[in-house]
Amino acid sequence: MFSIRPARTTDVPAITEIARPLIEQRILLGKELVEIYESIQEFVVAEQEGEVIGFGALHVMWQDLAEIRTLAVAQSAKRKGIGAAMLRELLERAKVLGVRRVFCLSFEEEFFRSHGFELISDVPVDPETYAEMVRSHDDGVAEFLDLARVKQNTLGNSRMLLKL
Repeated sequence: MFSIRPARTTDVPAITEIARPLIEQRILLGKELVEIYESIQEFVVAEQEGEVIGFGALHVMWQDLAEIRTLAVAQSAKRKGIGAAMLRELLERAKVLGVRRVFCLSFEEEFFRSHGFELISDVPVDPETYAEMVRSHDDGVAEFLDLARVKQNTLGNSRMLLKL
């Protein structure tokens, strides 16, 4: 049995250990350690017998839009519903925050499609919102906006959106 809870700063070493092989395989984008600590309040972790076995984050991008970031499960714990449980928790957080749309950029198209996400080919914001969002220094926002400076990191990923 496992549980889902908000991440703590003491979980960062486990988060980076789970992420390391996925970063090496270019499935996840690497993040600086300081970035993980700075955004730890966005994360949830899956825990089993005191061990972190998965993590994910919800990053608000705009008034009605958030992104699921770096949803990952330890290799030894895959295919047990852990990713789905973390995703449900993150989507509940989005609803509580008033977010109506959730974006993801992932190689795991089948997983996200099974949870109601649909493929998109464009940037689903109006021109005024785009003009505001392009001012962000966040690479995740740049990925969402499909800016050229992050294209080398996103080739092959599926752009997906869920309307809550």
